[in-house]
Amino acid sequence: MVAEQHGARVVFLQQQQGPAHARNVGARLASGDIILFLDADVCIHPDAIERLIKHFRQDASLAAVIGAYDDLPAATPFVSQYRNLLHCYTHRRGRAEAETFWAGCGAIRRDVFLRFGGLDERYGRPAIEDIEFGLRLHAAGERILLDAAIQVKHVKCWTLASMIATDVFDRGVPWTRLILRTGCMPDDLNLRWTQRLSVLTAFLSPAALAWGHPWLGLTFALALVCLNLGLFLFLRSRRGIWFALNSLPIHFLFHFYSGIAFGIGLCSHLLSASPATESEPAQEEIT
Repeated sequence: MVAEQHGARVVFLQQQQGPAHARNVGARLASGDIILFLDADVCIHPDAIERLIKHFRQDASLAAVIGAYDDLPAATPFVSQYRNLLHCYTHRRGRAEAETFWAGCGAIRRDVFLRFGGLDERYGRPAIEDIEFGLRLHAAGERILLDAAIQVKHVKCWTLASMIATDVFDRGVPWTRLILRTGCMPDDLNLRWTQRLSVLTAFLSPAALAWGHPWLGLTFALALVCLNLGLFLFLRSRRGIWFALNSLPIHFLFHFYSGIAFGIGLCSHLLSASPATESEPAQEEIT
């Protein structure tokens, strides 16, 4: 194995229990003061680790530091380019004082990670386990820094079907349940007020057309474009005008099914026995 050839300790788990469990195991076995998490489908930039370490050395109050995707995703299909550039743009516009954690490229002081009980292992597959963990950190007053100059290249190849399935069932629905359970909806990243309005306009536009009001439907569609103008200008600067124009319908679809995911998550939350009966993530120290 390549990692072992370079002196890394490789741990094999007996059964697959999701990334939250695997990362918690790694944290328990780690010996360093800083834990760096990377997804398996990213390639880290050469200067990223140096930048991470510099932040922790310069600011002792930082609990964690997260990075971003670069603007040169490896997968060439249109959907992959759109998806990865959307993530890149979202993180570049995020506040430096973040309210969430990102395990795709994120580092945290080991003592903080252990003290907060690590990632919630109820998420048995890749979902929002890192987001939930970041919200716990932020709620307790711990500081998380977003530095978009700390970059990784995403090599995952998306299809439209895989993007929709991931966004609805692994992101939108559990994230909605988390928001409703905690009452926390930060105005940052893809929860900004502009994105919430975008979801609303994505529903109002076809509704107006269905009710026989084409000009009203067009008005809502133009409103969605205006709300996301920064993204389309970013896409044009990276991939040209035709790529940006072709991104319009898929971005409309993205907001439309995000609204559907919210509705499913809301119904699931309401149909559960009671929000109070949902077990909270473990807070005890991992030993």
